[in-house]
Amino acid sequence: MRVVWDDVEAGLGSPGRIRILRVLLRKPGERFTRYALERLTGLKPVDVRRNLSVLVSLGWVRENPYDPRTYEVNMDNDVVKIIAEFFRRLPGA
Repeated sequence: MRVVWDDVEAGLGSPGRIRILRVLLRKPGERFTRYALERLTGLKPVDVRRNLSVLVSLGWVRENPYDPRTYEVNMDNDVVKIIAEFFRRLPGA
């Protein structure tokens, strides 16, 4: 159980990761380039790369090896499903 909490702390422990997740969760199944995520989140390129690295390592986001690489939320992950539901229930979401 502690491992799940460690993952949640790592995954949600940064405003940048939360911004990226919000964008990806608005359109599950859609793939985004890093550039698109930079535009949609307002994050700097280095911050998008760093935050995506964490989210991919947790298995919350899938990295697709196209050129350019694309990213999509992993809705097969149980923690991601719970986070998606939580985000949907927030006022103004």
